[in-house]
Amino acid sequence: MKKKLVLLVAAAAASVLPMTASASAAPAAGDPTKTIAEQASADPQFSTLVAALGAADLVGPFDACTDAKTTVFAPTNDAFAAALTALGMTADQLLADTELLTSVLTYHVVSGAVDAATVVGLTEATTLNGAKISIKVVDGTVLLNDTVKVTTTDIQACNGIIHVIDAVLLPPAAPTAPTGEMPATGAASDTLVMGAAALLLGGAGALLISRRRRPVNA
Repeated sequence: MKKKLVLLVAAAAASVLPMTASASAAPAAGDPTKTIAEQASADPQFSTLVAALGAADLVGPFDACTDAKTTVFAPTNDAFAAALTALGMTADQLLADTELLTSVLTYHVVSGAVDAATVVGLTEATTLNGAKISIKVVDGTVLLNDTVKVTTTDIQACNGIIHVIDAVLLPPAAPTAPTGEMPATGAASDTLVMGAAALLLGGAGALLISRRRRPVNA
């Protein structure tokens, strides 16, 4: 009986181990019967992200189980708030640019269901934006673009996977864009500052969820 209890405890412990022995982000089961959009909408920590997706009319590609599977690196509300503070801007000062907003949001999405065990074996991934994000494991933590931490992994959905990150990712700067200091987002560009501002403006409004069906333009 004692041996059985030890085995049960060991099995339970194994079921909640993080990504791998070398990556310490906490795992989360999610609900494989719900979509990415449904799960994000139901979780208060993603309300800013969901509002931004609504503002950019990007909810459609994530709101049906029949959608092509994708992996979303999802910034929390705290991540958006930190970016806003670092930029020294208020919601009233933010510039709404739908094209740039779409570019920033699609930079958080990778085609296919890429689980944590796969992520830790990658050095980069191409996003739906078309630009790549770098991936590495440092002292047990998965970092995207050198500075953005993956804090929770494998939130399962019927149309993909969500991994939670602690900062907003910004696409690489255009060659002609002026550069300047940026918070820990893995990119530096005044143009992208406005992109982050537009994204944050989307999060400042009311929750904009719809079932508008429109493909994501990478």
